[in-house]
Amino acid sequence: QVQLVESGGGLVQAGGSLRLSCTASGRTFRGYAVGWFRQAPGKERAFVGTITWSNDSTYYADSVKGRFTIARDNAKNTVYLQMNSLKPEDTAVYYCAATRYYSGDYSLRGSYTYDYWGQGTQVTVST
Repeated sequence: QVQLVESGGGLVQAGGSLRLSCTASGRTFRGYAVGWFRQAPGKERAFVGTITWSNDSTYYADSVKGRFTIARDNAKNTVYLQMNSLKPEDTAVYYCAATRYYSGDYSLRGSYTYDYWGQGTQVTVST
């Protein structure tokens, strides 16, 4: 069993930056792909980005590409989501999720692929 804890959310002005952390406990992240999703009020949970285990490949939603970066620190058992040039439309609860088994990198864009989820952290971007 993998327990995930997100941190780093908060209130930031448009154009600012935040770095979210996703730390695993119970087991290491070794062998797991880790994804980030977000859910804004009244909207469905949406894919933000993901990082694979095998070669640290990263994939991003078009809406965040070029602004957000995912990286992992295996020594700290943590995956980061660096968010730059934040916009009000980035306001949401952000969740990290992990999975060990998946059928192809493209499947990592789907929330159904992930077995473990964190509790979420609120990100609010003001104008």
